[in-house]
Amino acid sequence: MCANQKMTIALLGQPNVGKSTVFNMLTGLNQHVGNWPGKTVELKFGRLHLEDADINLVDLPGIYSLTANSEEERVARDFIIHEQPDMVVVIVNASSLERNLYLVTEVLALDVPFVIGLNMMDVAEQQGFDIDVNVLQAALGVPVVPLVATKNKGLKALMKAALDLADNPQQFTPNRPKLSPKYCCVLKEIQALIEGHIHLNYSPYWVSLKILEGDREMLEMVQQEHPGIWDQIQPILLQHEDAILDITSGRYGWIERMVRVGMFRPQRGSIALTDRIDKFATHPFWGILVLLTVFGLVFFLTYRIASPIVDWLQVRVVLSSANWVADLLSDSPAWFSGLIVDGLIGGAGTVMTFVPILILFFTILGFLEDVGYLARAAFVMDHLMHLMGLHGRSFLSMFIGFGCNVPAVMGTRIIEEKHAKWLTILLIPLVPCTARMAVIAFLAPAFFDYHAALVTWLLVILNIAILVLLGIATNHFIFKGVQSPFIMEIPLYHLPNTRTIGLYVWHNTLAFIKKAGGLIVVFSTIIWALSWLPNGNIHSSFIASFGRWLEPFGRLMGLTDWRIIVALFSSFIAKENTIATLGVLFSMREQSVTLPLRIASTITPAAALSFLVIQMLFIPCVATMAVIKQETNSWKFTLFSVALLLFISLLAGVCVYQFARLFGWGV
Repeated sequence: MCANQKMTIALLGQPNVGKSTVFNMLTGLNQHVGNWPGKTVELKFGRLHLEDADINLVDLPGIYSLTANSEEERVARDFIIHEQPDMVVVIVNASSLERNLYLVTEVLALDVPFVIGLNMMDVAEQQGFDIDVNVLQAALGVPVVPLVATKNKGLKALMKAALDLADNPQQFTPNRPKLSPKYCCVLKEIQALIEGHIHLNYSPYWVSLKILEGDREMLEMVQQEHPGIWDQIQPILLQHEDAILDITSGRYGWIERMVRVGMFRPQRGSIALTDRIDKFATHPFWGILVLLTVFGLVFFLTYRIASPIVDWLQVRVVLSSANWVADLLSDSPAWFSGLIVDGLIGGAGTVMTFVPILILFFTILGFLEDVGYLARAAFVMDHLMHLMGLHGRSFLSMFIGFGCNVPAVMGTRIIEEKHAKWLTILLIPLVPCTARMAVIAFLAPAFFDYHAALVTWLLVILNIAILVLLGIATNHFIFKGVQSPFIMEIPLYHLPNTRTIGLYVWHNTLAFIKKAGGLIVVFSTIIWALSWLPNGNIHSSFIASFGRWLEPFGRLMGLTDWRIIVALFSSFIAKENTIATLGVLFSMREQSVTLPLRIASTITPAAALSFLVIQMLFIPCVATMAVIKQETNSWKFTLFSVALLLFISLLAGVCVYQFARLFGWGV
């Protein structure tokens, strides 16, 4: 190994094989996220130093094959072909060896050097599988390294094997699947036609094989760029339309031979822990109850653990800082003191007290994803998705929305059917993101005390119910009941990795803090300026005039204080701006109670419930709106979705308040 050698290594693997755990363990905090040029599929980039080598590690999206059936598959294979990393590391799930080796057969066709990381060896042993790594490596002709990534076992050996193979490429002597003699001749015939005419980065053998397989992207490339050659290839393909069957059967025959020599199977009939848990977790009825219980537990933990910390930060940090700074700036101009105390500390400072809530939310989401429950949630929700003409893949995009609606909308790129993609995008803003949930978690305890967790749980159920009803109506009346098929993998349960969850929490929390340090500080300053101008009196300020103009609408929902209405509409910029705006408008000066309690003293319980309902259903933030326009390329659809959610949220708020008035509750 040359001193200070720089290498690029790409991590490739199917979903749920622990690839991201490998990446996180190797790179730690030295990582960032970026998109492939012109795509919205995310790639993770990280750095590590090993044996005088500076390694750039790229975590490619999880894919099942290298055929261009999805955006992830196109991005993964294009990165390998066009970026030409020095080495590819294919992560394989040892407990699902047969299924995982199919991707290996496709990498072999690319003719790129790679090593195999045989991950989850502990899970394979628990399932009764006995894998002889040395025999399997000899059969494959490819370096194989056993791993237990969650315990950091074998990772350095994996990287060392990759570095050794990069230094000694002559040692790469893979045993490749073979075609029948009939199709070998056909493959050579196609390869002879395209030789010297295709893009330099593409292997003629690989392109020929993909043409025989009927790969849409390769067929379109030849048709568009070389119509003369296509005229010669097309008759060959028409005569051998069953070639894909020979290629696929050849690969599965190869896989069967590799598994037969390298792995001993357990006796059939034993019931694994995963099977026992999934009797309930994936049951059509009990699975829904489990999912609702998980949501309920999230909110219970939030109000029992995070809320007391938030209250302490409000009193000991925000209020104390505001009073101390106000005394310190007592001799300064009133506008400057107001900007610092009410604008920055009252606005952005209050939003920063969200951090404990967000840390808890992200920890629970990371835990559920790491143990393998999120795939079960998608499976359980698949029936409801079908009522809307969607499927579990749409639910996975929606579930991302509990973290943030922006990547959730971008994640719809994995949905191939246009009607399913657009309907999913329409529904995603109804999924309450962590920022929206943090606003609810911040205010609900002051409004409803010990019933806050129950109220929040019911609010989420209301959101999901409206989401489902809107989806059913849209699919029935607009898309005429079109259905989308879906096949998904249910991974085995496994113990969570604290490092993986910790990195997930760290990166998401850090992103929020950066946002609070930028957008929210700027917005808090603007809100304060509008509340100060033109004469330094908030009650005659520009923003007060705007708020009073909206008051007639607010009265229908019980919102008689213009400050609360303004705060509601300010969430269009960012959901957490609701609290930033309230922090500015409910002045920090001469106050001895926390912001939620100050707000609660100005609003009735019925109006408070109406406010929370509207907050949960309200229009998406501007970032989500921008990405909806990007993904649909339609201002008409984007504005329609915003107008629809505005109507639904305000109507729901009016109905809740008027219903409460009718029965004399909390008015």
